[in-house]
Amino acid sequence: MKNFDVEALRHDFPILTRKVNGKPLIYLDNAASTQTPRAVVEDIECIYYTSKANVHRGVHCLSQEATAAMEHTRERVRAFIGAASTEEIIFTRGTTESINLVASSFGDMLEDGDEIILTVMEHHSDIVPWQLLQRRKRIAIKVVPILPDGSLDIEAYRALFTPRTRLVAVTHVSNVLGTVNPVTEMAEYAHNHGAKILVDGAQAIAHLKINVQEIGADFYAFSSHKMYGPTGIGVLYGRKELLEAMPPYQGGGEMIGHVSFSGTTWADLPFKFEAGTPDYVGAAAFARAIDYMESVGIDAIAAHEHSLLTYATERMLEIPGMRIFGTAPGKSAVISFLIGTAHHYDTGILLDQLGIAVRTGHHCAQPLMETLGIEGTVRAAFALYNTREEVDAFIAALKRIAPMLM
Repeated sequence: MKNFDVEALRHDFPILTRKVNGKPLIYLDNAASTQTPRAVVEDIECIYYTSKANVHRGVHCLSQEATAAMEHTRERVRAFIGAASTEEIIFTRGTTESINLVASSFGDMLEDGDEIILTVMEHHSDIVPWQLLQRRKRIAIKVVPILPDGSLDIEAYRALFTPRTRLVAVTHVSNVLGTVNPVTEMAEYAHNHGAKILVDGAQAIAHLKINVQEIGADFYAFSSHKMYGPTGIGVLYGRKELLEAMPPYQGGGEMIGHVSFSGTTWADLPFKFEAGTPDYVGAAAFARAIDYMESVGIDAIAAHEHSLLTYATERMLEIPGMRIFGTAPGKSAVISFLIGTAHHYDTGILLDQLGIAVRTGHHCAQPLMETLGIEGTVRAAFALYNTREEVDAFIAALKRIAPMLM
């Protein structure tokens, strides 16, 4: 931690100097989307000004440069998550599309009567695609409950398996509770029962060191915009032998080998799943975001965030009526809370008036909210550029508005 200079890092994010409602911006909505450092934005600008051309399809210089930049990122992603090959790295628009790709393509190979295991803490993006699959296939969806501290009930998880279980789809880190699920243990159990596992890594990728092979993930999905990168670009990792067996997700240019009216063949991996013109500018700039995170250090980022989480939790519990949801050991730097019976929206509006950006609502996790017996929460989530002074200002704001809400 001694080399972690948060004030120096904050200079890389110009948005942090602005004011909201006359107050210095305190941005605590990082679980929804992180801010983007100057270097990534400059990379985007540079590509648009100097190397904009469609990728993989041109022999001219600009196309070759754009292609090289995009494929450089594919290799950076491969190394960042410990995948075996760039053939296993599929570019998508984000975690949501990555999961939909698996639900559509892998799901196409399932049979009536097959079963999928989800957890009650899943984001809607890891629930609705499987429900859509249910409209096409007579599959069963089973749901793992949670324990009172917000951790997953692993015994209940194990009890759900039958000979028809084909897939487990689980979030690595809950976007509401901050719970870090034991995905390596879950993957091993799934594999021992002949099932595959998809891990939603959207909330983990910026906070934990990820090695998909060590986890044992068959699929791993995440988004650039939650790790200081551009919006509109995401990744699906899939084991090569699974991707090769799966049918294409979409049809069009780039994903074909040969097209004729008598029949079409598919391109090799990874292009088989990348129909149409990709966001090659976003993909290329994504590499700079990975570079940025690694230059700071994933472990250093995690330690800084954990320090803020611990301090903020202790201070928040000083406030009468404070209710924090999710207290599992080793949780990520997310705090979901309510003040007494006050509506989460009212709390968020008052905090915004004081320049503090938090998230309010059900956080695309309505089944979890139903389990908790509430409609929604206020959520504060920390990132590498947040400071202890911001936490103090956040606590002061909560203490100021709490009497108005009680």
